[in-house]
Amino acid sequence: MSRTCLTALVLTAVLLPAGMEAQEPFRLAIIGLAHGHADGFLARLRKQGDVRLVGIAEPDARVLHRYQEKFHLDSSMLFSSPEKMLDTTKPEAVALFTDTFDHLAGVELCARHHLPVMMEKPLAVSMEHARRMREAVESSKIPLVVNYETTWYRSNQEVWSERQQIGPIRKIVVHDGHRGPKEIGVQPEFFAWLSDPAKNGAGALFDFGCYGADLITWLMNGERPLTVTAVTQQIKPEIYPKVDDEATILLTYPHAQGIIQASWNWPFDRKDMEVYGKTGYLITVAQNSVRRRLEGQATEETVDAPQLASPFTDSIAYLRAVARGNVKPSGLSSLATNMVVTEILDAARRSAQTGQTIRLSSVR
Repeated sequence: MSRTCLTALVLTAVLLPAGMEAQEPFRLAIIGLAHGHADGFLARLRKQGDVRLVGIAEPDARVLHRYQEKFHLDSSMLFSSPEKMLDTTKPEAVALFTDTFDHLAGVELCARHHLPVMMEKPLAVSMEHARRMREAVESSKIPLVVNYETTWYRSNQEVWSERQQIGPIRKIVVHDGHRGPKEIGVQPEFFAWLSDPAKNGAGALFDFGCYGADLITWLMNGERPLTVTAVTQQIKPEIYPKVDDEATILLTYPHAQGIIQASWNWPFDRKDMEVYGKTGYLITVAQNSVRRRLEGQATEETVDAPQLASPFTDSIAYLRAVARGNVKPSGLSSLATNMVVTEILDAARRSAQTGQTIRLSSVR
């Protein structure tokens, strides 16, 4: 089959248990290419034999052409209009790679077409957008998935599995970020909206603060914090004049604290966390290992986290399982968790702007 068609990358069927016929390839469509993670997503599709990419909609012709050239996309699967693309290609689900502000329009479109939808983190730029998305998916009864890279880290899942061994959680500290979007060389269209407070929600506060808010909310079993306090800075205003590049968020719970350190100023990439309980602690080491010290242990030990079971290994496998009704979105990926995440980020932005601690109300 010609390399000019991306479907050549993804036409092999999945083998099901003995006695069952192979499933048809999962028909997936993409809306938007402004989010730089689209590049890695398309690269992973080369390895996914049970997924067929049927269409991409992107209004920026230059961006669309660049991806077409890189991934040898057939012109017949490329559209400037998301509506026309969905009407023409009839996918089973949609992955959004727009800026965060446009998540709302993408979700509402998918709701009208009754299509499961997944977007890159975070869910929304504001609680207003988040509530409208929740209304859209609930009224149309479609599943919604929020994708975080850290969801598929074996180390984070191992912390979840071992959390009961450290007693009641007292403190969670999450570090996320890198040297900065410009410094690591993100695509121009990606940089343009990451540094735009309207399209991103903020700067590092939203871009990387969402990871910590997601992990902490998950480990706290969906509990909303009592208060949110945030401090942001512009350490590099010559690069990021409109948004923060450094953010720290403090969350309080009745018997615990959460500390989120989100930065475009780390000397190296990092996504790790520390979880301290009453009787022990668990500290993630990159994607696959955990340092731990449990009650009765004289010294710390490092353990390798076990492999994850399908479909909980990556976003593509997970979305396919959700779209086909085999899995319901839960935990880190769920709308419920990410409504709390958005509430935390929204409050953090207000706290940083006013210099005051924000106490969350009982109304969501």
